[in-house]
Amino acid sequence: ACCQMMEVLLAALILVCSSVSGGSTGGYTGLPAMGGIYYYQYGGAYSGFSGAEGERAQQLDQRFYLLKLPIARAAMAVGGCLLVFPCVLILVGVLRLPWHFPAWLLIECSLYIVIAVGTGPALYYFFHSLLSVYNSSVCKEREQLYQSKGYQGFWCSLHGAEIAAGLLGCMAAMAYLLSAGLAVRDYRTVHEQKQKPLQL
Repeated sequence: ACCQMMEVLLAALILVCSSVSGGSTGGYTGLPAMGGIYYYQYGGAYSGFSGAEGERAQQLDQRFYLLKLPIARAAMAVGGCLLVFPCVLILVGVLRLPWHFPAWLLIECSLYIVIAVGTGPALYYFFHSLLSVYNSSVCKEREQLYQSKGYQGFWCSLHGAEIAAGLLGCMAAMAYLLSAGLAVRDYRTVHEQKQKPLQL
């Protein structure tokens, strides 16, 4: 149960980090047009874009966002599935299904191993897709445009939330392998305990 709670926590963090990666278009959003305090607080009063440059920045932001959106959605879907799976297993444990049907623990072990092994290719696809977006001409042009106005933080490289999602995915894979080993141990324990009345 402790391992399963850890899996729930890791899956929730993966879901959060994935949503940060694709949560907004980012960059220039035309805040000076809002007027008032927004204009000065968010940098509209200095080094801002205007005219054609502003429109180009918005276009690049939208195109960059659309390039990253499928990757972020896929990562969020995986994180959501990883969040539901241990919750279902916790419910199964509360209902004492493994005691009444010990073979369930072997099924559970197999599922853990499949998920742990599948995490490797999933992480490869995640980072490979992100790097292809960051190496695209859209990202490079966007980076140069923002740097020309002195804005920082628009580099074409992985950011903290994406790296954290990868590390959390590795930790989740290790947690699933540990859970697989514990499921086998629990199967042996339950099997031995159910055999004792027959021996008496």
